[in-house]
Amino acid sequence: MNAPAPVLDSPAGVCIDSRFTVPGIKCAGCIGKIERGLGELPGIAAARVNFSAKRVAVSHAPEFDDARIIEELRKLGFEAERAAENPLARDDAETRRLLRAMAVAGFGMMNIMLLSVSVWAGADAITRDMFHWISALIAVPVVAYSGRPFFASAAMALRYRRTNMDVPISIGVLLATGLSIYETATGGKHAYFDGAVMLLFFLLAGRVLDAVMRDRARSGIGALLGRMGKGATVVEEGGKTRWVASESLAPGMVMLVAAGESLAADGEVIEGRTTIDASMLTGESKPQAVAIGDEVHAGTINLGSPVTVRVTAAADDTVLADIARLMDEAGQSRSRYVRIADRAARLYAPAVHSLALLSFAGWMLAGAGVHHSLLIAVAVLIITCPCALGLAVPAAQVVAAGALMKRGLLIKDGSALERLAEADRALFDKTGTLTLGEPRPRDLDALDGESRALALALAQASQHPLSKGLARALQQEGVEPARVLDIAEQPGEGLRGLFNGSEVALLRSQAVGDGLAVDLVRGDRRQHIVFSDPLRPDVHAALDALAGLGVESAIVSGDRAATVEAVADELGLSGRGDMKPADKLDLLEELAGRGYRVLMVGDGLNDGPALAGAHVSIAPGGASDVSQQAADAVFVGERLMPVALAVRVARRTMAIVRENFLFAAIYNVLAVPLAIFGFVTPLIAAIAMSASSLVVVGNSLRLARAAK
Repeated sequence: MNAPAPVLDSPAGVCIDSRFTVPGIKCAGCIGKIERGLGELPGIAAARVNFSAKRVAVSHAPEFDDARIIEELRKLGFEAERAAENPLARDDAETRRLLRAMAVAGFGMMNIMLLSVSVWAGADAITRDMFHWISALIAVPVVAYSGRPFFASAAMALRYRRTNMDVPISIGVLLATGLSIYETATGGKHAYFDGAVMLLFFLLAGRVLDAVMRDRARSGIGALLGRMGKGATVVEEGGKTRWVASESLAPGMVMLVAAGESLAADGEVIEGRTTIDASMLTGESKPQAVAIGDEVHAGTINLGSPVTVRVTAAADDTVLADIARLMDEAGQSRSRYVRIADRAARLYAPAVHSLALLSFAGWMLAGAGVHHSLLIAVAVLIITCPCALGLAVPAAQVVAAGALMKRGLLIKDGSALERLAEADRALFDKTGTLTLGEPRPRDLDALDGESRALALALAQASQHPLSKGLARALQQEGVEPARVLDIAEQPGEGLRGLFNGSEVALLRSQAVGDGLAVDLVRGDRRQHIVFSDPLRPDVHAALDALAGLGVESAIVSGDRAATVEAVADELGLSGRGDMKPADKLDLLEELAGRGYRVLMVGDGLNDGPALAGAHVSIAPGGASDVSQQAADAVFVGERLMPVALAVRVARRTMAIVRENFLFAAIYNVLAVPLAIFGFVTPLIAAIAMSASSLVVVGNSLRLARAAK
């Protein structure tokens, strides 16, 4: 980003922040144009683009109001409007418009290509003219409807004497369509309706995919805020209670939080004691004990007894909302990543249009006339239609993503493979990432058959993390539950029931300091069951594989520092504990400033901002919805090796992409001179484009074996 411009006429240099939705942001070039254009204006301290959300955050002087910023964005060639304050607000209208436009273009393309086959096969003049007219009747409305996203953007840019990527696209499509209509009306042999409509279809397909990814990013923030309780039972003066929606809660209100209820606001416990599940915020799998005077946060779950909580922060002021904002802002760091296809397009598009212009000028100087010169210029545009170039990246990425999927890793975004290939540092969360994230009993062998059956009968009646872990382990061993009657859960203590007329219980143990233990009680007999969160079975091999690829690993976790250090020592890694989401983001910025390309691997809600802000990120399949949405990739199963495999396959993919670009360049070097000198017919052009595309696809298919 450019250095901030001085803030003029603002008392004490005071700035305010505003956010604007800018649908016209299409590529990395748009980001630079907006940030430079706004940043140079007196009164604007900084402008930052969030590409995935298509939003611009502007820090400006108070007198530089929203209307003026919107007008300045228009002068840069971008329509804008004030962004909704609610981060959950979604507008799928653009995605729907693009989908409809793509569907229409696809329908038109298939029908026109079918008609073109007969023309290429040598149809005579009358038949050829008839097929051209039918193609025109299909193509003209298709171009008019499906080309609107490009035409509107290009018109906006030209209105303010600027240009963007949609300007050359619009010129090429309209020129090819217009010349094709002229050729059809005059009985000419050549028409390019198929090329114009096909180009629109593939361009729209790319924009639809981008729109879907943006929707997915927004849904990640939605999933995060969805963890907050929908409302709370508020205790009023006189002891009366009423239900209040979370957005209407205010500091000072008193909430009565029942066992099993998710907190709807941050607060302080003023009556009662309980345990809460704060794992989504802290990453710590052990339930946290709270009593009078302790802080509790929205999104955590009350596992024990009812408690009374005085609200200290609600709605947008909660810790959960702060994490949502961090995720939203952290996602902007990826906006600065310029995809390899964007870098190629910066050189390719100007070169192609320059060649077409020079071809037209050259033939005009040679005395060929406007019609023939224009025909050759359009032929250059069509034959250099970047089919092979356009397939070079996605073909390789699709094959690689398919191969990785078979090995249990889902790639959500094509550019993730590019960023994975660049990763040279990996940061791992502990709980649920390096470990399995679920407490498992360590000493079940000490229980006899009847004790196991009793333990299962009691444990499966509770949703407590330790009960669920015990029930799962016993069920996996094929244990059948005993017939225990009148099972009742006593919040904060455990479960009790009757077996053959005698009381049996599964109670919280006081014998283990970290609380990860329960006691099975039968009369005077007490059997101790200790739990642990085991490491993933192949964690050592996966970390060694990453080290072999030159990727250094470390642990960053919200767990207690002592717990993190113990795991770090066991794995031979450095580790930091007690880290808040903002601390992880600060560390990522520090490492990025030192030149590292960081791969973040985490699963908890507290990892969401770091997953969004890292150069690239991966989440386990058992991670929270928030983490899975924020991450670029998700792996399933108990093994960690897919993380190392993803880096290796990504690097191989980028090698194939570079080869594909080389093949595409060779094709253009051979085909363009033929078009410039007027030797290309539609049939030759079709064969050449198809052949180059087949070569690129065939080369990409070699990646199918890369994940083995």
